[in-house]
Amino acid sequence: MDFETHNVEWKSSWRDEYLKWICGFANAQGGVLEIGRSDNGTVVGVSDARQLLTEIPNKVNSGMGILVDVDLATDDGLQYLVITVRPYPNPISYHGKYYVRSGATNRELTGNALDEFMLRKEGRTWDSVPVPGVGVDDLYGEAFWEFRQKALSSKRLTEADLDISDAALIDSLRLGEGRYLTRAAILLFHRDPEKWVRGASVRIGYFETGADLLFQDELHGPLITLADRVLDLIYTKYFRAYITYEGIQRVENFPVPQAAMREAVLNAIVHRDYSTGVPIQIKVFPHEVIIYNDGGLPDDWTVDDLLGQHRSQPRNPGIAGAFFRSGQIETWGRGIVKIEEACRADNKPLPVFRVKSREVSAAFPVRVGEPPASTTGVDDAGRVEYHIEQVDEQVDEQVLSMLLIARTPVPRASLLAAAGLADAYLNYRNHVVPLLDRGLLVRTIPDKPRAKTQRYVLTELGRAVIGNAKA
Repeated sequence: MDFETHNVEWKSSWRDEYLKWICGFANAQGGVLEIGRSDNGTVVGVSDARQLLTEIPNKVNSGMGILVDVDLATDDGLQYLVITVRPYPNPISYHGKYYVRSGATNRELTGNALDEFMLRKEGRTWDSVPVPGVGVDDLYGEAFWEFRQKALSSKRLTEADLDISDAALIDSLRLGEGRYLTRAAILLFHRDPEKWVRGASVRIGYFETGADLLFQDELHGPLITLADRVLDLIYTKYFRAYITYEGIQRVENFPVPQAAMREAVLNAIVHRDYSTGVPIQIKVFPHEVIIYNDGGLPDDWTVDDLLGQHRSQPRNPGIAGAFFRSGQIETWGRGIVKIEEACRADNKPLPVFRVKSREVSAAFPVRVGEPPASTTGVDDAGRVEYHIEQVDEQVDEQVLSMLLIARTPVPRASLLAAAGLADAYLNYRNHVVPLLDRGLLVRTIPDKPRAKTQRYVLTELGRAVIGNAKA
């Protein structure tokens, strides 16, 4: 073994605190702990190797009640120990605490993470836990109707499959346990699931900058209908579509392709960690849309695993199963692929995925309010021609002066000077930002609003407004 991995650890000498590492391996996929190797893999030897051959197994057995293999190895005359730990199906604790190997680190499990770990060791998941005090009659009939319509339309279920009672449907989806409903059933079909699961909602906000919230909405209710309502709100209130024409057909072009946004929202709803009580958050900025979601990657995954080919490994199998039967998702681990395919097909930049602790985010770099990147018509100079529908934007002389000077890229100071204003932040916020929000101007460096070389230039909509003002 000549390198460390997620299941191989090297230590130059033995310390009893490394019993935590053994506990972590036992609670994960097993692993090997080698004593007498430096961090770079060089064998440095262990002077008391034969004594440790007896002591370590005894300490492991007395502290954790498990058995490990401790073998003596040599390299160029130096002795070192190889401790092989098997994965255990039941939870293993050391001095009453639980540890698990995650990537190349060993972490103690507490709170929600410990609860989830215990459930999975029992062959259960968080969403499969039965909930007393609520029955099928307490669920929302409209949510069942929506499910049936989606499942029938997607042909995932037949009319015969769906022509059953709500109670029978819950059983067929494996969302009940004896006389109890599971958490998944309540989240999917109850009118107010937050009576039992706090934070089972989506929060959307529009921000001028990182701190300036202009307006927001919260969406609550059964998960099975939530994605449709989130998408409808985003595309009617938070996004502005630009109109182009292909022949005589009118085409609406949004800053984020609807197929990509839909897949991202569905992924967030299906795979989030509902035990944290934190809603899904969607932040819309002038040039970026970010979806934040509690629910880290599986313990042995990296971001590369998430972005590459991988098997479907849902955090909430009961919720995922219902969404699959309703035709809203697949079960092949292709969510990220579908998001990227939709962005490429619409000639939009790919989103950036980040994992921080137990949070996963997807950031779509967009130019909210900017015309589409391509269309079918071109002007006499061979440039793209935008066919914008009738412009009804009205501007005063001050705004018109700013638009006229921005026909070529100009700095903020020049833009404000054209309006007879000083180069001050308050003037920028009150006079320039509204033009950005209305889609009349765009930044030349959209991902760095405060860049020293930032310039502002007219959009095609801005040109149309100038033309309308002159007419």
